[in-house]
Parts: sequence; structure tokens; C-alpha cells
Amino acid sequence: MGQNMSCISSNHHENGVFKAAQLGHLDALKLEFEDDPSLIFQFSLYDRNSLLHIAAANGQIDVVSWLLERSVNLDGVNRHKQTPLMLAAMHGKISCVEKLLHAGANILMFDSLRGRTCLHYAAYYGHSDCLKIILSTARTSHVALSWGFARFVNIRDGKGATPLHLAARQRRPECVHILLDNGALVCASTGGYGYPGSTPLHLAARGGSLDCIRELLAWGADRLHRDESGRIPYMVALKHKHGGCAALLNPSAAEPLVWPSPLKFISELNPEAKILLERALMEANKEREKTILKGTNYSIASPSHSDGGEIDDSLSEASESDLCCICFDQICTIEVQDCGHRMCAHCTLALCCHNKPNPTTASVNPPVCPFCRSNIARLVVANLSSETEDIDLNSSKLRKSRRSWNLSEGSSSFKGISAFGKMSARGSGRVSADELIDKPNE
Repeated sequence: MGQNMSCISSNHHENGVFKAAQLGHLDALKLEFEDDPSLIFQFSLYDRNSLLHIAAANGQIDVVSWLLERSVNLDGVNRHKQTPLMLAAMHGKISCVEKLLHAGANILMFDSLRGRTCLHYAAYYGHSDCLKIILSTARTSHVALSWGFARFVNIRDGKGATPLHLAARQRRPECVHILLDNGALVCASTGGYGYPGSTPLHLAARGGSLDCIRELLAWGADRLHRDESGRIPYMVALKHKHGGCAALLNPSAAEPLVWPSPLKFISELNPEAKILLERALMEANKEREKTILKGTNYSIASPSHSDGGEIDDSLSEASESDLCCICFDQICTIEVQDCGHRMCAHCTLALCCHNKPNPTTASVNPPVCPFCRSNIARLVVANLSSETEDIDLNSSKLRKSRRSWNLSEGSSSFKGISAFGKMSARGSGRVSADELIDKPNE
């Protein structure tokens, strides 16, 4: 009888500390530890989650910090070999992700459910903020030196799926963009995830995300790539009745413009200039997509960007000295450093993408300035005149370009992507001790 009472009392204490960690009741947690310091090493009954797992999954940053001060196992694993960092990334708890990474959490650990890392979890569940901080940590940590950053971005789970595959399948366009911008391989094939041999474009077609498809096409995804069943992405979209996606993936439709990432100078772009060029790419593709989707029940979304309002360089009130001397229609927003010549973003994009880059080519000749024929080594945002600076560049009511960009001839035509789709809403409910494991459909 006395032994049974002792077990009941022990279970009561354990349940109390787990509940306190879940709800973030730090004072109650401290009181429990004063009675029994060994409770800090307890695990939940079924999934073997530690207090750090539970606190991290529920975003209880004060509890996480307090536990880390007591030297708990930072990379301890639960029943499914999941670390606290994996659970924090799975549930989008960015403050806990940052805290754990700062404390030295290992980003190269794999779970036993599907062989996934914290990067897979962030991509699968669409937590772009967590994805960014994990990639930033990988770029500046020992991972970049030992594994190589490119290898980490393209890390595969147990079924051969990279984070990009998961983001594309789960309709996460912002995560798709972040991964592509950090070197994810756009045409990598899966092993057993989905249908064997599927590329991210196959999985985006299966998921039915127009925004993911636009991102992948703009980064050079091959519409004619076949999986091991011999299907191209167009056939996958048709099978799953995604008509708008099928229209963009139809091999007979105009070929999309590819962002010139293989060009050396693109890595030396001023960040603001890169945003302008990306938006010019989106604008240039609107007419192409309108034509492709005409007669269907689908329409393109208005271009947008997660970093802020749109910037339109088609301003009628600008001084003539600020007009692009190539098209005489847009404001000069991009400047070629060294020579100092300026162009609008649309003309710069046309210049850089005139010939579709070949990713397999070892060395690619950089574009040259159309005014002085010197190599373009770096692009920055141009300084506008004081008269032009008075114009609100963020206004969504600015007039459209006086003439459309009809560049449908040849392989250099303007095609591509639209806005980064908004993330689906994420629940903010608390997560109990035995409800933390990854349970996706596939």
C-alpha cells in the first residue's frame, strides 16, 4: 500500500512539472524542483519528451532559458529521435529556435520517423522565419566547414526528399523562394517520397500551388523532366485536376524566364537592387500568364513581396534625366558600379537574361554595359534626383508602363513568377507532452 502511494505521488510531481513547462509557469516549476531536483531529468511516459522538448514546442522561452542554465541535454532525443530544436522548428517557435541555436544545438541530427532534420521541419510546416535563422546558423557555423553549406541546404530525408521538395509539396512558396535563393537544387529527384524520381516541380504540381510553380519555373525548373513513371509535371497537375497549374506547366506554353543565378555578378547584387530586379521579373511575366490562363477559371495574383510594399519604377512624373535611355519609359533604378551608367530594372533584367543561362557551364560570360561595353561587376540601386525622390515609390496607384513588354520572340522572352503566396495560418494552441511528434500525411 505504501509503495502504491509513493508511485502516485511521483506521477503527480512528474505531471506537475510537465504541465508547468507546457504552460510556461516558471515559478511553479521552480517550486517542484525545490522538492525534488531530480525531476529535471524526467521524461514523459509515452513519447519520452524531456521538459526542454515540451517547453520548446510550446514556445515557452523563459522555461527554455531556465532549463539551459541548468545544463540540461541540449540535443536530447525523444522516442522518435527528435530534438528540442526539431520540435521548436516544427511548431514555428522562432524565439526558442534562436535560443537553442545560440546555445549550440546540433542542426545535423536526424529523427527516426522519416530521417528529417530541423531544416526539413521548418520547410514542411512553412515556418519561413525559422528556416532563415537555421540557414543563417548553418552558413556561419562549423556545418559550412565540415559538411558544406550547399550540401546542408540540399540535405535529404529517409525517402530522398530535400527541404525544397517538402516546401513545394506543402504549398509553401515563401519557403521555396528562401531555399532556392540559398542554393537549393531546383531539379533534384526524390527517392521514395511521392512518386520516385519526382522533382520539386512535380510535387508543386501535385499540391496545386501556382505560387510555388512560378518560383520553381523562374529558377530554372525543367517542365519536361520525367519521374520514374515517365510523367512530366504537366501530367501530374492534370491528374490532380489543378487546371491553372497545368496551363503554366504545359510544354506548348511560352517558356518561362529564368532568374540568372549562375551569373557571377548576381551574387554581388546590392540587396535592394536584387529586390527591384525580382519585382521586374514578376511584372514582366504578368502579360504572359494572362495570355496562358485566358479562357480558364484561374487568374494571376497581383505581385507582392514579404519585405514590404511594391516599388514601381514606371513613373510619369519623373524628370527626363531619370528616364531609362534604353526604353525611354521607366525610371532608372539600377546603376552599374564602376562605370556609373543607369537603367531601369526591366531593361537590366532583359540584359542579364538575354540568353538563358546554362547551369552546367563552368564559366559564364558576364553581361556588359550597353553604353560603354564594360563588364557588369556589380549592380546597386541608383540615386534618383530630388524631383523624383519626392514621388512615393511605394504607392500602389502608380501608373502602369506606357507600353507592355512584348518579348515573346526567341528564347529570351519574359516569363515567370508572380507574388510570393501568403503563408497559411498556423495554430497557436499549446502542445501537450505526448502530442509533439511529426504526423504529416506523408
